[in-house]
Amino acid sequence: MFIDHRQEQWPDWLEIAKFVYNNKIYSSTKTLLFKTNYEQDPRIEFEVRRKEKYKRIEKFVIKIKEVQKEAKVALKKAQKKIKKYTDRKRREVNKYKVGDLVMLSTKDLKYQMVERRTEKLIERFIGPYKIKKIVLTNAVELELPGVVKIYPVVNINRIYKYIE
Repeated sequence: MFIDHRQEQWPDWLEIAKFVYNNKIYSSTKTLLFKTNYEQDPRIEFEVRRKEKYKRIEKFVIKIKEVQKEAKVALKKAQKKIKKYTDRKRREVNKYKVGDLVMLSTKDLKYQMVERRTEKLIERFIGPYKIKKIVLTNAVELELPGVVKIYPVVNINRIYKYIE
């Protein structure tokens, strides 16, 4: 983002990129990386005492703020695009309730179903199994028999409501 097509400017922008990276709030720690490393907030704003001496610095700060605004807009746009892509096939767990009977997809269970040698003859869904509890917004825990040797918490994309 900071270099031209000949890639000659990266040494000039390296410190700025490092500052921007350290000035980001991380979701896991909920703090700035700069504050985590140096135990203080980074100072961007400052009082100008001698205007002539600090004109270059003022321009630099204004340029950095513009770059940060552009980066935030670009990040928001990327987040929306990723969310749209991720939500294409996502279903909500609220259509399932504890006690519902569901069928489990065998798409990812080929190695667990070793007694059936031919892949063409494996059922697409097995079950029905009862939902024991809703774990997350997109995962449920199933009451599985001992024969099925998988972890009982599955994503809702792998289950379908059982219709008698």
